[in-house]
This record gives sequence, structure tokens and C-alpha cells, in this order.
Amino acid sequence: MNRPRTLLLAALAAVLTVNVVIGYRLYAAEAEKTGENEAFENISVMMQVLYLIRKDYVSADRISYRDLVYNAMHGMVRSLDPFSDFMPPEQYGSMIETTEGEFGGLGIIVSTKDEILTIVSPIDGTPGSRVGLQAGDQIVKIEGVPTLGVKLNEIIGKLRGAPGTKVTLTIHRPSTQETRDYSIEREKIPVYSVTDAKVLDATRIGYVRITQFSDPTAAELQQALTKLDEAGIDSLVIDLRNNPGGLLPSAVDICSYFLEPNTLIVSTEGRQPSQKHEFRTSKRGYKFAKKPVAILINGGSASAAEIMAGCLKDWGRAILVGEKSFGKGSVQNIIPLSDGSALRLTTAMYYTPSRQVIHGHGVVPDIEVKLTPEEARAAAEAEGAPKPGVTDRQLQRATEVLKSYDVYMKGVDGKFRTLREAAEDSGGAAPAEPAKSDLKEGQP
Repeated sequence: MNRPRTLLLAALAAVLTVNVVIGYRLYAAEAEKTGENEAFENISVMMQVLYLIRKDYVSADRISYRDLVYNAMHGMVRSLDPFSDFMPPEQYGSMIETTEGEFGGLGIIVSTKDEILTIVSPIDGTPGSRVGLQAGDQIVKIEGVPTLGVKLNEIIGKLRGAPGTKVTLTIHRPSTQETRDYSIEREKIPVYSVTDAKVLDATRIGYVRITQFSDPTAAELQQALTKLDEAGIDSLVIDLRNNPGGLLPSAVDICSYFLEPNTLIVSTEGRQPSQKHEFRTSKRGYKFAKKPVAILINGGSASAAEIMAGCLKDWGRAILVGEKSFGKGSVQNIIPLSDGSALRLTTAMYYTPSRQVIHGHGVVPDIEVKLTPEEARAAAEAEGAPKPGVTDRQLQRATEVLKSYDVYMKGVDGKFRTLREAAEDSGGAAPAEPAKSDLKEGQP
């Protein structure tokens, strides 16, 4: 009774099989070299499943070839790690749009941590930050629908929307075991970079916040540092708290401001020799004056922010104050595919100059200062500007360290020393010297 339909499906399956055979011929030589013929041997099983779903699954509106194949690729890639993903054409286009300018959303960076949707950091001055969302908060529901098991790209699609529309998030805060709903109105989210450069009140200490690492960040920071230097600062605080990261070249350029030429900043290593790179400081360009630096980090400092903090810590060029960073130190390559979709694939891990793994471990501060959730929110709102009744204990501790260093320098010959060298001079314990990397020189 269903013979014509069965014959049609069989013919379609045969066509797909022919395409698979063509694909096999294209990749067979490489597969033979790498010993991965097993993949092609199992394609026939996948084809059987595809055929059976198309033939017998009860809901005909859910069995388009595109949906079945895309969902199969989603599952395959998502099983690797939380950061690898398959992006359909519409999602890939949305990602490109986001990196180029503004988008409608909440101003929060999200990721998957221990299989739970977690806020990496809220962006300062955005709706998420203003309602009090914090790094480490877990999004357990969106509009009453649980997020557990939902693909990250789908989550991002639900969080974004037209400016002026609202979305309700159910947030669980592990630090207090509190769970509550937040109704948040979406806005156009500008791409911030360097903000709030100033001389802290009653000090000669400069302060600047880097909110993320994008194309213009290094140039913006150079302008801010030049003005602070002209204002006569003796030392500097760089605030990387709740900085979700961004572009690696931006972090490399900024590290070059503080270190000698050709100094190792970060290295990458993966399975393929092509993934082995060393990123070093440039031989030319702007150099910040040799003055002591303190960097503020917390659980919302991720990716490129961790690379910068880990590098300057390893070389003793900066002292880190605050809390352990997020621990996102893997390299994802975006590989466009023939139908307009793209594959985001983790291909390597980042290593600090002392060969410390960032991913899953984070960067540990030299001086740990933990804030309560209320203190963290107040510090984010203050943005380096002390307000009545608000004490940013992390910033306060950083300024105390820099003031102590200044007193020490006035008691000796006044020549610049890194904080490591100052500790050695005064008989204190110094951070371990970074080990030389065994990675070969590569092109950034």
C-alpha cells in the first residue's frame, strides 16, 4: 500500500549514499594516512537511522533532511566540550553581526560550566548589570522553561530580542543558595572597551577598567595610559573584573605595553603541529613607563583577560589582587562551511609563560580578597570611584600594596623594580620564574 513512497525514500537514500561515497573518495586518502577509516565504515549506520526516521517517525513536520542532519551535527559537536558548536547559517550570521557592532540583549556573557548555564560576567552599564546579575549566577529557567540540556546557541537566541522587550530569568546564586526571578528589559548593547581612566582620589595611583578585548582596545588603552602618565601617576591599577575576554591579538598588543620586546606572552598547543604557537611582545610601539602595576581579577575575568593577567603575573610585572578567574583558556576556530553554516571547534589550549594551564583552572591572584555578593555589586556600580558608604575592598587592597611599594622605593635608590625584585630585595618570597616554553616559534 505504501510501496511508491517506500521506493521514493529508498531512491533518496541511494542518492545520499552516492554523495557519501563521493565524500569518501575525497577524504579517503587523508583518512588512510590518519587511520580514521572507521568513520566511513560507520556512515552506513547513520544512513539507516536517517532512512528509518524519514520512513516511520510519527510527526512528519519534524523529519526534514536539513533538520535531521543539522541536529545530528549539533549533537556530535556538542558532545566534545561546552565551547565547540555547530552554527546554522542564521546563527553564524548573527555572530558576525554581534562582533561588528551593537545588538539587542541583556548585556551578559554566558557559558556552560559543569553542564549548567552560567553567567561569566555582566557588562557594566547594561540591563543585566543594573538589575544585579553577577558572575557565577546560574540561569536555571528562561520564561519558566528550564535551560538544562538546551543548546547554548538556542539559549543566546532566547536572551536576545528587540530592544524594549522583556524576558524573565530564573537565577540561582550558588554563593547564597538564593533562587529568584529577574524581569529584564532588553536594550541595544554597545561594545565597550576601555572606561573610567582616572587618578584615584588623594593618591598618585592611576585607575583604568578594561571591559573586554576588541579591535580598538589597545589603542584606547594607550590613550588612557598616556593621559594618566602625563597626570603624574606613580603606579597603576588595571581592573579586569567581569571582563569576559575577546580577541587574543588585543591582549597581546596590551601585554607588549608592559614587557620587554620578544617576551613570551602566551602559547597554544593542540593535537596538530599547526596549533603550536608562541605569542610574543612586539619589538616596536608604545611602552608604558616602568611603574608598578596591580591588576584586579575575579570569577568574571575570562579568556583574553586571563591571558593578560597570567602573563604579567608570571613575569612579575604586575601583582594580581582579587579572586580566582573563570578558567576559560581554550582556542576555538570558526570554520565556515559550504551552505553558510559554520563549525566552532576547540583546537588548542592556552598556556601562560610558566606553562600553567588556564582552562578549567583559572588564574590565581597573588593576594586573595573575596567580596560578598553585595560588595561585588557595589564595586561594579562604583567603577573605581569611591562613594559614601561603599568600600571596594579589592581596589583598596591593591592601592595599599602600591602605596607600600612606593614607600619602599623611597627608602632605597629609587630605581624601578618589579614587585618580584622588590620582594627579593626585602627578603620576601618571590613568585617562581617562568619556565622556558618548549614550543617552537609560530606565526600569531
